[in-house]
Amino acid sequence: MTKIALLIPAYNEEQHINKVIKNCAIYLLDMIVVDDGSVDKTTQIIEKIKSLGHYQIIFLRHEKNQGKGAALQTGFKYVLEKKYQGVITIDADAQHKAEEINDFLALIKKENPDLIIGSRLQNHQGMPFIRLITNMFTSWTISLLAGQKIADTQSGFRYISSRLLKNIELRTKNFDTESEIILKAAWLGLKIKNIPISTIYHPDAVSQVSPFLDAVKFFKLVSKSLVWRRKIKKQRFNLFQ
Repeated sequence: MTKIALLIPAYNEEQHINKVIKNCAIYLLDMIVVDDGSVDKTTQIIEKIKSLGHYQIIFLRHEKNQGKGAALQTGFKYVLEKKYQGVITIDADAQHKAEEINDFLALIKKENPDLIIGSRLQNHQGMPFIRLITNMFTSWTISLLAGQKIADTQSGFRYISSRLLKNIELRTKNFDTESEIILKAAWLGLKIKNIPISTIYHPDAVSQVSPFLDAVKFFKLVSKSLVWRRKIKKQRFNLFQ
C-alpha cells in the first residue's frame, strides 16, 4: 500500500464544494467525495465536476442523511477495499486550507504516523468564542481519556492510516466519530501527531453541529469509552505480538 487518498464528507455544501474539490485537485490524489444525503444542489455539483473528467473523483452517496461519522465510515470502507496506505480527511465547508495538505504529506513521509490531527488551537483568531471554549473542553477531556495530549479533537482535517482503520470498529455515526477514532488509536498504542493548521470561519457559515445534541452525544461517548477501553487494551496486546 503506497497511495494516499483524500476523503471529503459533504452535507448541503453547494456553496463551497466546487472550490474545495478544485483546491484539493492540485495534489493529484484520488478524492473520495461522500455526499451524506444532501437536499440542496451538492449532489448535482459533484456529479457535474466528475463528468468533466478533469479530477480523480470517486463519488459515493447516501440516499438519506446519516451523520458525518457515517459518511466518514463509507469513505473508510472504500479506502480499505482499495488498499490505500491511508486517507486525509478534509471538510467540505472550505474551513480548511487545501495548501496545508502538503504539511500532512510531508509528515507522513517523514514519520509514518497512524493519526495526524490538524490543530487550530495554536492559531484560533477568528474562531467563535463558544466554539473555542467547547474545543478546549473536549480536547482536555479526550486527552485525559487517551493518556496523551490531543490539541484539537474537533478538527476534521486529519490523516488516518489504514492500519488504524483495520484495527478499530467504529460505534458512532455523527461528529463524535472523530473523538472515537482518537481514543481507540491512543489505546492501541499507535503513533498520533498534532500539527498546526489555519483557523477559517466564514461569516455566513451555517454549522451542522447541534450544541445540545452533540454535547449529549459527547458525554455518552465518554461513558461508553470506559467499556471500550478494556476491550481495546486486550486487542493492543494481540496487535503487537
